[in-house]
Amino acid sequence: MNSLEARFGLVLKELRVKKGYSQESLAIDCDLDRTYISLLERGLRQPTISTLFTIATALGVTPSSIIKELEKEK
Repeated sequence: MNSLEARFGLVLKELRVKKGYSQESLAIDCDLDRTYISLLERGLRQPTISTLFTIATALGVTPSSIIKELEKEK
C-alpha cells in the first residue's frame, strides 16, 4: 500500500481513532459527508488542501503534522 492516497487514508484513520472520533462525528465536525471520510480512509479519494486543513483542525493537529506522517509512511 504505497500510493499517496492509501498512505493518507491510513494516517487519517489512525488519527481519527486516536482522537476517539467515528467517521460520522469527524464528518459532522468538518461539514463533510461520512462517505467521503470513508473514501479518504480507503485511499479512494484525495483531499483538497482546504479539506486537509479542515480535517487537521477538527482532529486538533496541524496539516504539516499529517504531511510529516505521510512522509514517514513511504
